[in-house]
Amino acid sequence: MEIWKAVIVGIVQGLAEFLPISSSGHIVLTQYLLGIREVGSGHQKDLSFEIVLHLGTLVSVLIFFRRSLWDLTMSLFRKEMVEERKMIMWLGIATVPAVIAALLFKDFFEEAPGKPVLVSGLLIVTGLILFVPRLLKGKASKVGLKSSVVMGIGQAFAILPGISRSGSTIAAGLVSGVKAEKAAEFSFLMSIPAIAGGFVLTMKDKMEGASSFGEALGSCFSQAYLAGAIAAAVVGLFAIYLVMGAVKRGKLEYFSYYCFAAGIAGMIYFWK
Repeated sequence: MEIWKAVIVGIVQGLAEFLPISSSGHIVLTQYLLGIREVGSGHQKDLSFEIVLHLGTLVSVLIFFRRSLWDLTMSLFRKEMVEERKMIMWLGIATVPAVIAALLFKDFFEEAPGKPVLVSGLLIVTGLILFVPRLLKGKASKVGLKSSVVMGIGQAFAILPGISRSGSTIAAGLVSGVKAEKAAEFSFLMSIPAIAGGFVLTMKDKMEGASSFGEALGSCFSQAYLAGAIAAAVVGLFAIYLVMGAVKRGKLEYFSYYCFAAGIAGMIYFWK
């Protein structure tokens, strides 16, 4: 893969991972437009590239929420930090639905990226999801058992390319009654175990065709892939600031208009 193509996809990943517009959907459609994927030739997944891009956006999360992550870590050693330990538990619970969904519907999730019209249609679904909090917004509260389960279910649906992970989880949090800023923070923190788990599974698949762990790891970090990851990390940090500001102002649904436009344009372009 040419470096410039990897950088473009990395920029798209950085923006779309945190803006509620679906990173997986945009990566798939961008790869089709750049010729990295070919319509009608299967799903052509590149696990190495996709997970390296996600590791780039993981860096963005670690930088932005470094203080929160430090507090969560320290709570494991300080008895008085009860709320922080509860947060770790809620994050664990929120991860379970996506794990179950990935195991039960693995084949379907893997085949979906090979259908650009479907991916475009799911972008329209994301647009609809972003409107839900305005209609069904719950009373403001903090993250708890109910909200973590609901947001976890939202993350499970977001395995589908075209369904925004941040959009669906933040919307789920708002509907279940979590304060806007806390819902956004929890959503982004949820991405950490999701990305880490994806990396472990990817390395497991890579090990099957490699003679050693070093060889498998090295195949994930070509110059082009690293360039894409760096672009994703830099742009992703900017996107987090943008989304946090939009959520605080209650403007989340504004992104839905873009999702409608992108989804309709994609369906028209790829319809054959």
